[in-house]
Amino acid sequence: MPRRNRPGRRADGGPPERELGAATGWARAESGSDGDWLVRTVPGSQATKDYRCPGCDHEIRPGTPHLVVWPADETGSVADRRHWHRACWDARARRRPNRRR
Repeated sequence: MPRRNRPGRRADGGPPERELGAATGWARAESGSDGDWLVRTVPGSQATKDYRCPGCDHEIRPGTPHLVVWPADETGSVADRRHWHRACWDARARRRPNRRR
């Protein structure tokens, strides 16, 4: 039997529902004990500025691949975006964001 490459349809026959950001392919939704988040991967070739990771409080230098994360609910805005090292984001349940300065 051939493989179906089309996304599934809703029960009412309409097109599948997609989450904000995930619909355009530039972000994925993640859920954790700290809530629902939209996560976008930034390849090193597109990382052109310095950022500070809230997980480890170290700089993310230009050219370093990392993640951009913001709340998935309607209260999240551009000002709520944070740039994280991938390892820090994955360990956020064990290490809470901190500032050492």
